Amino acid sequence: TVRKISHDEGVERVFQTYSPQIESVQLKRRGDVRKAKLYHLRELSGRKARIREKIVQKNDKEQTAAPATTTDSA
Repeated sequence: TVRKISHDEGVERVFQTYSPQIESVQLKRRGDVRKAKLYHLRELSGRKARIREKIVQKNDKEQTAAPATTTDSA
């Protein structure tokens, strides 16, 4: 489901996952919520409709994946 505000009115459109109209899907932001269905946000506006941003660090994976190695020349 894609939702946007057009001419001060909320518009929703549902696309099938494997629709030929969809070439790719890019994740812009990820929110940290406790509910699966966020239908109650439709009526809210402004600060009440904000969702806490979920922060994902990509550097964590790189640091843990590459262990430090030391080489001694003898």
